[in-house]
Amino acid sequence: MQQYLTRAEEEMRLRNYSRQTIKSYIGCLADFFRVKGKDFEKMDYEFIRSFLLAKQEKHYSPQTINLYLNALKFFYHDVVKDNQKIDLKFAKRNQKLPVVLTRDEINRIIASIKNNKHRLMVALAYGAGLRVSEVINLKIKDINLNELMMHVKQAKGRKDRITVFPEKLKADVASLINLRNRNDYVFASERGGKLTTRTAQIIFEKALAAAVIGKDATFHSLRHSFATHLLENGVDVRYVQELLGHQNIRTTQIYTHVTNPSLKNIKSPL
Repeated sequence: MQQYLTRAEEEMRLRNYSRQTIKSYIGCLADFFRVKGKDFEKMDYEFIRSFLLAKQEKHYSPQTINLYLNALKFFYHDVVKDNQKIDLKFAKRNQKLPVVLTRDEINRIIASIKNNKHRLMVALAYGAGLRVSEVINLKIKDINLNELMMHVKQAKGRKDRITVFPEKLKADVASLINLRNRNDYVFASERGGKLTTRTAQIIFEKALAAAVIGKDATFHSLRHSFATHLLENGVDVRYVQELLGHQNIRTTQIYTHVTNPSLKNIKSPL
């Protein structure tokens, strides 16, 4: 089994897949191989179908089932070089609206953080629409304080993008990065290097609890809120798409369902 996992990992590295994608695909393939037990190179359509149906019966999310399916398609098509199609339809994704925080809730969360560096990190994630991985990987050289712009490098999908820098944070961030090396991480760990993703998430979770906000919000809700508030301010959805780095406009349009001024003006008949 290990030799097939190694081959799959090497192929993904050659194709410059992200570390997270490699980790996810290898986890799915290892699980599949354990269940299959033998003849890993033989593409068995019915076995794959029953394997995925078993995941569905165990209440795996549609997103997770799609991840397994994509991993298996990659293995048989790109590693084994089997040209047979795995003609299975993708599981229908749950159409959940993102959790969005109000401007007041954002301010309360930020105000509840006593550590200056941590407070700035959360504020910048909201003010620039950054993912948690993007904010911890941000380097001093990526920020242009004069132009109020930021260069987000090698984000999701290995894509670079330019996004806005909030003027309100200019003085505080300038003080934080003053006299430091341009290659340093903006929000460096006390032990050196960058903060971990989990550390940033814990900082947000503690701030959410301290602000006494009952929503099921996560660090990523800061990015959802950034997009929603821009649309509420009248920014065109295509500009929001560019700032978020979405490849497909439909991904950005989900936020138009969260903030619909016409719906908000309708009064209940009760």
